[in-house]
Amino acid sequence: MSKHSIIISNISKSYGNIKAVDDISLNVKKGELFGLIGSDGAGKTTLLQILTTLLLSDSGNAQIENFDVINNYKNIRQIVGYMPGRFSLYEDLSVEENLNFFASIFNTTVAENYDLIKDIYSYIEPFKKRRAGQLSGGMKQKLALSCALIHKPKVLFLDEPTTGVDAVSRKEFWEMLKNLQKKDITIMVSTPYMDEAGLCDRISLMQNGKFMETDTPENIINKFQKQIYSIKSKNKQKLIKDLKKYKQTYSANIFGQDIHYIDKRNNIKIDEIKNHLKTENHIDIEIKAVKPNIEDCFIELMKKEQSAVTNQLKN
Repeated sequence: MSKHSIIISNISKSYGNIKAVDDISLNVKKGELFGLIGSDGAGKTTLLQILTTLLLSDSGNAQIENFDVINNYKNIRQIVGYMPGRFSLYEDLSVEENLNFFASIFNTTVAENYDLIKDIYSYIEPFKKRRAGQLSGGMKQKLALSCALIHKPKVLFLDEPTTGVDAVSRKEFWEMLKNLQKKDITIMVSTPYMDEAGLCDRISLMQNGKFMETDTPENIINKFQKQIYSIKSKNKQKLIKDLKKYKQTYSANIFGQDIHYIDKRNNIKIDEIKNHLKTENHIDIEIKAVKPNIEDCFIELMKKEQSAVTNQLKN
């Protein structure tokens, strides 16, 4: 018996000339909470649709709990739960009616598997007679997750489940996923939010249909070798513009109210950067060394990918 719940081998999928998924391979362990991290258009949704047997790949193969996604698609549909990025339940049915309907599809009942969903469903049970279309974003999210779980799946696929919901609902949702993981459910979740990467056991940073890096969030961050400086000044827009044209700049990117800056030189002193900014008439300058985060790593990997593509075109 394989120790892996999800096995992906050289999967590719194209739409015309666009490679949505480009020769991807990956193994996800049983009971793991695995994150696909990437911006819109990275290929996350296409990959999840292939794994849930909703879409055929052009090449390669995948297995879910030892079932082949093509030859055993009926078996897979009985053991996976899927929550698409767009709310796809019946908006004219009530909360209760939606849940009963999805339970009936899998020849089960809400009562039979209530223990699995009760911590999630308890948030919306007071509104069980309300139509799904009248729920808030956070409530729709919890109803969709309840419906995806009602047949007690072994593997749960979630496509950007926290997009468009408030910060409190996002936090609650991730707490729910951690609790589900304790019930031996393998979870693969996609998200464009870099701060959610740290909540996963392992992640793949995805861009242009490829995995740039796959590892634990901690290991990915530890591989980052360059020193990052967080810089502020009175005029942020002028600051980013001036840093980008500075000859010693390796990279400069906006992070909230700060600029994350990397210098081309090693062992640069903060005063050297500050003195340069003073010559550009900046005031109220604040500079401090900071540790990298997943977004810094993502940007750096993307920069390397773009550089490699540029070099290939030159050759």
